[in-house]
Amino acid sequence: MDASTRRFELTLLPERFAISRLAADAPIPNWATQGRFFSVTRTGDELSIVCELALVPVGVQSQSGWRVFKVHGPFVLSEIGVLSALAGPLAKARISLFAVSTFDTDYLLVASATLSAAIAALEQAGHTIHRSNAE
Repeated sequence: MDASTRRFELTLLPERFAISRLAADAPIPNWATQGRFFSVTRTGDELSIVCELALVPVGVQSQSGWRVFKVHGPFVLSEIGVLSALAGPLAKARISLFAVSTFDTDYLLVASATLSAAIAALEQAGHTIHRSNAE
């Protein structure tokens, strides 16, 4: 199936999120692993943390104002086109995204300022958004 014809269900999480950067050799802080959704990624260059905005201490290098869509999965790791089917409509609408993938599914982060436009672009492409009072 062509990625442009794939349709997915997504749920908008109610929390507000931040994406933070720490030094590559920094220990993983306790605040980074709280809440119902977080992602911690270490590379040779940095320690990146996605977590609820309210948990990030003052003074940490962060970009706040992100919202998270959970893509209803699970998907097998060899499945092709999941992110493409979702990123395409957002790119066409000139909306930036930050993706986090797990074993079972994907999560899309969009800036809060673009949330309404992101929802419109995804729905126009045929995807279903469950809001559950999250806006």
